Amino acid sequence: MTNKVAFKEAFNVIAGGVNSPVRAFASVGGEPCFIAQGKGAYIKDIEGNKYIDFVQSWGPLLFGHCDKDIVKACKKALKKGTSFGAPTLSESKLAKLVLENFPHLDKIRFVSSGTEATMSAIRLARGFTKREKILKFEGCYHGHSDSLLVSAGSGAATFNTPSSLGVLNEVAKQTLVARYNDIQSVKELFEKHGEEIACVIVEPIAGNMGLVLGEQEFLEELTRICKQNKALLIFDEVMSGFRASFLGSFGINKIEADIVTFGKVIGGGLPAAAFAARAEIMDILSPLGGVYQAGTLSGNPLAMAAGIVSISKAKKDKELYKRLARLAKMLTQGLSELAEERGVPFTSTFVGSMFGYFFTENPVKNYQDALKSDLKLFAKFHQNMLKQGIYLAPSQFETGFICDKMDEKMIIKTLEAARKSFKTL
Repeated sequence: MTNKVAFKEAFNVIAGGVNSPVRAFASVGGEPCFIAQGKGAYIKDIEGNKYIDFVQSWGPLLFGHCDKDIVKACKKALKKGTSFGAPTLSESKLAKLVLENFPHLDKIRFVSSGTEATMSAIRLARGFTKREKILKFEGCYHGHSDSLLVSAGSGAATFNTPSSLGVLNEVAKQTLVARYNDIQSVKELFEKHGEEIACVIVEPIAGNMGLVLGEQEFLEELTRICKQNKALLIFDEVMSGFRASFLGSFGINKIEADIVTFGKVIGGGLPAAAFAARAEIMDILSPLGGVYQAGTLSGNPLAMAAGIVSISKAKKDKELYKRLARLAKMLTQGLSELAEERGVPFTSTFVGSMFGYFFTENPVKNYQDALKSDLKLFAKFHQNMLKQGIYLAPSQFETGFICDKMDEKMIIKTLEAARKSFKTL
C-alpha cells in the first residue's frame, strides 16, 4: 500500500485522517508518511522508504526507536499485566528518579499526557492561591485544555479570545497573554490584574513556536514578579525536561519554579507525563486535599517501566548530553553555513539534544519573530529533504531532536541533503 492510499483510507474513518493535526502534512504539502517500523535513528514507511528521523516521536525517544533496554523492560512488565488501576512499586521508583535531583520538588503525580499535566498543574495553582486568572505567553503551547488553547491577539499583552471552536469565551477571558522574552508585557498585566493571577505558565525553553530559548534575565525577573504578587510559577518542561539537559531548563538556568510539568522522555516512548511541586502545594491534591485529579491509566506499569529505563540510562551516561549537543551544534551550524552560501534567509539554534531553524534572517525571540519566517521556503525545503531520506518535523513551528543512536555520519548525510535542497529554493 502507498502512503497516498493509506491516507485516503484513514481520512474516511479518522477525523482529518490523523490523530494529531500536525501529522497531516498540511503545512508542507503531500501525504504524510505512514510509518511501518523504527530502529535506532531510523524509521521506515509502508512503501519501504527509510529516513533519518529527527522527530523521534516529538521528543520522547532520547535513545532512539526500539532501544533494547527499554524494549526488554516493557516485555517484562507486559507479562505481568498491562494495567491494574491500583498502585505499583514502579510508580514510586520512577517518582524518585525524576525528583531526586530537583531540590525544589518534593512530590509528583503521574498522568498520561502533557495536556493532562499542564491542565492539572493550573487547577492545582488555582486551588492553592484561590485565584482564577492565569497568564501564559503567545506561541507557548501547553496542550489543548480550554484555559490554555489561546494565543495572543494584536498588541504585546492582552485578554485573549479562544483559538479553537468549542472553547468558551468565558473560559478564555480568564487567560491573560503576554509576549515571550518581553518582561514589560508581563509587568503591565500584573499591574492591572496582579491580585487575580493564580499562576504564570511558561515553557522556559519554548519548543512549540519552533525552538526559542527563554532568556535568563527574563526568566529571573518572571520569578521575582510571581513571588512579589504571590502567584505560582509553572515551568512546562514536557518537551525540555531530560532533553535540554538531564535536568531540563533547571540544569541550565537554575531557576526553581513552584510547579514543573514533565512528559515525553519520562515515558520512554509510552504515554506518561507528570506534574511536581513542593509538598505544601502537592498535598492539596485529592485524596489529601480538595483539588481533584484522577486517571485510569495514570502510572501505567508499561509506561513506568519504560520511563525508569529511560531516566536511568540518561543519568548513568555522564557524557550523553555533551555528545548530543555536539551533534546538534554540527547540524545547526552546518545548515546556517549552507543557507548563507545560497543566500537563503535562515537562522538556527540548539540546546542540548533539541534544535530548531527558521527561514528568516533575523533572530527569533518570540512568536511574532517566528511568524516572519518564509513558510513557502520551509515547505519546499521539507519536501526536498524527505525525498532524500531525511525526516524533519512537518511544521516550521516545531522542534527537532537528536537521539543517542545518531552519529556524525548521519549529520554529514543530512547536511549533504540540505546542500542539494537549498539549491532548489
